Amino acid sequence: MLVVDGEPAFELSGWCGTCAFLFSRLETVTQTLSPAGVQEQLAGTLDDPDAGGVIDVFSALLPAGEYLPVLLRIEPRLVVPGKEGDYFGGEQVATWGLDDFWGFPQYPHTPYYRTFETAVDASAHLYEFVVPMVPPTWNDRRRVDEYAELMGRGTVPTAVAVSTPDVCEPASARSTDHYRHWGLTHFLLDGHHKLEAAATTGRPVRLLSLLALGEGLAGAEEHARLPTLRTRPRSARADGT
Repeated sequence: MLVVDGEPAFELSGWCGTCAFLFSRLETVTQTLSPAGVQEQLAGTLDDPDAGGVIDVFSALLPAGEYLPVLLRIEPRLVVPGKEGDYFGGEQVATWGLDDFWGFPQYPHTPYYRTFETAVDASAHLYEFVVPMVPPTWNDRRRVDEYAELMGRGTVPTAVAVSTPDVCEPASARSTDHYRHWGLTHFLLDGHHKLEAAATTGRPVRLLSLLALGEGLAGAEEHARLPTLRTRPRSARADGT
């Protein structure tokens, strides 16, 4: 369970590691988190993750734990569950099949952004997601348009997320495409209008990821590999390879 600002926010992958990778928005999530004191720093490209006390401000919203700050450049693509590009109805079903009880793919209860994927090795693939606290339909159209205009002039604004790494692999080898799924999920704390504007215009965004090392289904070895994997060329999974 992901807890933000003292409230349960998202259901996460099951602890066993053989269940399908999951993030699922809970009904308790009804607002975004945009602390007023750091908005000026985040309006442009953040080059130092600790500049202006940004990390301190957002850390106060998160449970006590160990977090690794990582700056990323992302190019988000908005995905609606059940439609084209949906990981849960595509790559995940090819490995785990449909949910045994419901007979449907896993359902995240929110649109989300796909931002990156690459091969880890012949038997593993990394998928990266940015998940908004509230759906893009809740965004202020005027603010989205303002950011789109800024991006069109070359500005690369910064969003902030708490991130969880997962590594999941089904126990059965009977799937169509059996391999380990690495899921790097960034839960958006600040930057909802920026992400939608970037997805609409095809522009990049800087993302300050606070990687929660004590959460998720990945260990120290996987944590250590993530920065290098994130610098690899983007590549889609080829079935069975």
